[in-house]
Amino acid sequence: MGTMSWQGKKISKSNQCQKQWSYNQEDDSNSYQLKGHFQDDLKQLKMIFERSSDIVFREFQLAGIQKGGLIYLDGLVDIQMIDSDVLKPLLDIGKGTSLYATIPLKKMDTFLQDSVIYVSQVSIGTTIKEVVDHILNGDTVLLLDGVYQALFISAQAWETRSVEEPATEAVIRGPREGFTENLRTNTSLVRRRLKTPQLKMESMTVGRLSNTKMVITYLEDIAETSLIAEVKERISQIDIDAILDSGYIEELIQDNPISVFPQVNNTERPDKVAAYLLEGKIGILIDNTPFALLVPVSFYEMLQSSEDYYQHFMVATVIRWLRFFMLAGALLLPSLYIAITSFHQEMLPTTLLLSVTSSRETVPFPALVEALIMEISFEALREAGVRLPRPVGQAVSIVGALVIGQAAVQAGIVSASMVIIVSITGISSFIFPVFSQGVAIRLLRFPMMMCAGTLGLYGILVASLILLTHMARLRSFGVPYLSPVAPMNFSSLKDIYVRAPWWKMIDRSDQTGKKNRKRLNNFMRPRPPQRRN
Repeated sequence: MGTMSWQGKKISKSNQCQKQWSYNQEDDSNSYQLKGHFQDDLKQLKMIFERSSDIVFREFQLAGIQKGGLIYLDGLVDIQMIDSDVLKPLLDIGKGTSLYATIPLKKMDTFLQDSVIYVSQVSIGTTIKEVVDHILNGDTVLLLDGVYQALFISAQAWETRSVEEPATEAVIRGPREGFTENLRTNTSLVRRRLKTPQLKMESMTVGRLSNTKMVITYLEDIAETSLIAEVKERISQIDIDAILDSGYIEELIQDNPISVFPQVNNTERPDKVAAYLLEGKIGILIDNTPFALLVPVSFYEMLQSSEDYYQHFMVATVIRWLRFFMLAGALLLPSLYIAITSFHQEMLPTTLLLSVTSSRETVPFPALVEALIMEISFEALREAGVRLPRPVGQAVSIVGALVIGQAAVQAGIVSASMVIIVSITGISSFIFPVFSQGVAIRLLRFPMMMCAGTLGLYGILVASLILLTHMARLRSFGVPYLSPVAPMNFSSLKDIYVRAPWWKMIDRSDQTGKKNRKRLNNFMRPRPPQRRN
């Protein structure tokens, strides 16, 4: 019974502490200021961080007369910096001089900040909430007896991934740097590309428990003020317990959350973020994730790669045409095969019709079921290749596709022509520069196949019209999703179906760059030298 009573008291004390801290997070009144009594403030912090094995309380005495302590989280701080630049200077105070004894307690924090601590970033706070927030963010807190303020010493250091080329956005020509999970590393990568005071980076915090930091970045003289305010407003309305990845923010701020089309772009490339900022768009960098968000976006921007602007404009234009062609193939090729072989055989030349018919002679399923079997199998192999370790995953995808396809044809379950159609469709779906856009097209392929299997080409036509109507109604932070094609803007078409040369792209798009449309000033294209006799 004694043990039961002791455990009950302990739980009651813990619950009381949790209620008190929950109340402190919402209350900024003076009753929760630091008391200036070292033992009382330390006791309250120990109650808040009870059962936290990674919290460190380092108590000491200054000049042998004043109690003090350092509080930090092990693993989030540079221990060597704390020992050499903070703790050692503090313990050396008063050795061989009586200067310390003459300093009033009210000025003690200023004296230590200016003359003792060898760390460049030191700030001051007065509340328990500020102390807890700084500790959780990796700062070291200094408390002194008789001083009603705490010093927050920036000595953050933790294990981070090095800057390397993004695996999902590899390029042949262009920068090889990609974002990491460290927010300050990511902001520095953007700042290195836009060395101007017009580049603004405003910090926000989202998540009641995670307190995830994020940065909203834009170019002040280019981005629209209304767009900046809209982005801030949407993020400030998010009230969630934790943000673990940028995907949380993406779903919570997009205009139409039930649409399969991505209305927020994401990237790991700092050069892509800089390019979007130069167009008057907004970037959102989030701590603990290498993926930055970009708004607003259009459908056609999802088919553009950073490499389009690093190589000759004719090559980039041909590659864009290829992407549009493969887009149609990834969305419509299986549906067209189903519709033609099921309802419109007269559209095929006689020789081709005989070849397709002979290959399907032993197949016991209609074309729709046959296509669904192959498409689902292909998607399963693709997902298995992604989830398995990379060397094993590649082998499973390649060998699995070859073995299963060949075995299915020999067993008469599917026809050879269907294997060819599904293979071309799968290759087409890999050509999208933005992965989320490719996933959307892959998902839409299945309802297209259903319409083709029930209504033939008429079903494909009706489904395509419904799809285009839906896309025309979509908005990304107020910008039409099909712009600049719908509504039509001829001046912006030079960077949609073709990539015009840089000396022709003088103005920015008027959708997001109205504030400062001029991109290129007073440029005269060099003329070839005259022939000499």
